[in-house]
Amino acid sequence: MPYIKNKQQAFQAAQQAFVQAQQATNNLIPNDEDFGHHFKQAEQEVMEAEQVIDKALRNASEHQRHELEKFQNELAEIKGNLDRMS
Repeated sequence: MPYIKNKQQAFQAAQQAFVQAQQATNNLIPNDEDFGHHFKQAEQEVMEAEQVIDKALRNASEHQRHELEKFQNELAEIKGNLDRMS
């Protein structure tokens, strides 16, 4: 039972990290005076989400793996958008 609980907790942590990365990047306003600060925060959130997702993939169920791979693909798009903004 603890193994299944850990898989679920790892998936939920990855899902939460992904949502936080999305929110951080969605709130970026290029002309905002605090853009640099918010941009660095967004980069940090994306990096952390990548790490949490990678960790969750290690013991994910097949369904979870599919969802986590979608998160990875979307994060790659987000990183591309950040690269274009920098």
